[in-house]
Amino acid sequence: MKLKELIKNLSIVDIMGEVDLEVEGIAYDSRKVEKNYIFVCVVGMKTDGHTYIDQAIKTGATVLIVQKDISPIKGVTIIKVEDSRKTLAKVSSNFFQNPTANMDIVGVTGTNGKTTITHLIKNILEKSGMNTGLIGTISHQILDKEYKANNTTPESLELQKMFKEMKDLKVNACAMEVSSHSLVLDRVEGINFKIGVFTNLTRDHLDFHESIENYKNAKAKLFYQTTLANIINIDDTYGEEIAKEVNLLDTKLITYGIKRKADIYAEDIYISPKGAEFTLITPKFRGNIRIATPGMFSVYNALAAMAVCYVLGFEYEQIKKGIESIEGVAGRFESVQNEKNHTIIVDYSHTPDALENALKTIKEFVEGKIITVFGCGGDRDKVKRPMMGEIAGKLSDFCIITSDNPRSEEPNSIIKDIEVGIKKTNCKYKMIVDRKEAIKEAIKNSNQKDIVLIAGKGHETYQILGDKIIDFDDRKIAQEILREEK
Repeated sequence: MKLKELIKNLSIVDIMGEVDLEVEGIAYDSRKVEKNYIFVCVVGMKTDGHTYIDQAIKTGATVLIVQKDISPIKGVTIIKVEDSRKTLAKVSSNFFQNPTANMDIVGVTGTNGKTTITHLIKNILEKSGMNTGLIGTISHQILDKEYKANNTTPESLELQKMFKEMKDLKVNACAMEVSSHSLVLDRVEGINFKIGVFTNLTRDHLDFHESIENYKNAKAKLFYQTTLANIINIDDTYGEEIAKEVNLLDTKLITYGIKRKADIYAEDIYISPKGAEFTLITPKFRGNIRIATPGMFSVYNALAAMAVCYVLGFEYEQIKKGIESIEGVAGRFESVQNEKNHTIIVDYSHTPDALENALKTIKEFVEGKIITVFGCGGDRDKVKRPMMGEIAGKLSDFCIITSDNPRSEEPNSIIKDIEVGIKKTNCKYKMIVDRKEAIKEAIKNSNQKDIVLIAGKGHETYQILGDKIIDFDDRKIAQEILREEK
């Protein structure tokens, strides 16, 4: 593609060099540059692409997109912009011929529920005969292909490349998780979102956003990129604030909830160990819905997904068929299958609110004790650690505080931070740094009437210890321990 076509509609400060030349590709990592590539110099949190210009030119870059002043380079076109990261998103969309223009892209943002909701949406759409894609925390999916996910929301170049593949394979719709990081860092700039969904907002990622207000404002950015509808959980305090804000936009606002008057809501809710049943009410129809995952949070997730499909024009029977056919999502309140009839639940609850939701749901049907195994991630918001300790202590009969992904932090230090909160309760607890030993201790202390909750890592199949990444899957570890039990 010609450079002059690629840079149309970009906010350009200055151009030095030829624009009537052919571009073969784009890279923001100098190690991935090839002949006749554009190298976009992104200023990151740890590295600055401008320092790798020489390396990029050596490997074939003929165009540089920069946001800093640099001297002319013979044979290289230099395009200066105000924000190279935002430009990366726009030029990537141009290069891949704006692949989201005629696709139903649904962006789901919020602290909790994104993964489950995107999977529910995908399932309803597929059961109705649509070709679908999914971009999220567990994996990225294009029809029956599945790719490993490194970030909840990939960088803009990778995103646009995936969307181009979807377009080529005749994908009609894509449900994607939209992280607050991706919104702040302009990874989703240039995507034609038809629908935006807001789930909830609780304490998370404040190591990055610094304040809950900044975190909320980051999430709200999504709803200024949508064209068909914004779907907001009106029961959430921050959701109510965002709803008032985006109601002033041209894009239609659809609210959902249980406690407050909403456009789409649930009533006659019945929750059991096997799932939940309720009446779905929309402006056009009402009917009974059953879902396989218990808990009030599961009802909210289902409402969000069904609201999306309602906005897209699906009928009650289509929505019911799709949502009732899904058994669950990996690592989201997932029961660990075993032959010893132990009830062990693995959940990705790594925020105070998510942990509280999981434990309150278990309390509704447990016959014996609740035994909770959990930790907190290293190099992340430290304030939530004692909060999670206190929540676990109040809602459990026995807790084992252990390592999550300690990263560069000392695991014992993280555990001590959590202990501050659990000490405020009367809950019995142990501190075991080794996560496998912690799970073993929980299972050893449980019987068939008890429920063991292993919280924090969910679907993850690894653990980050310092600079090492080791294989670690809570579900497999629990199954191994049960097999070894006499």
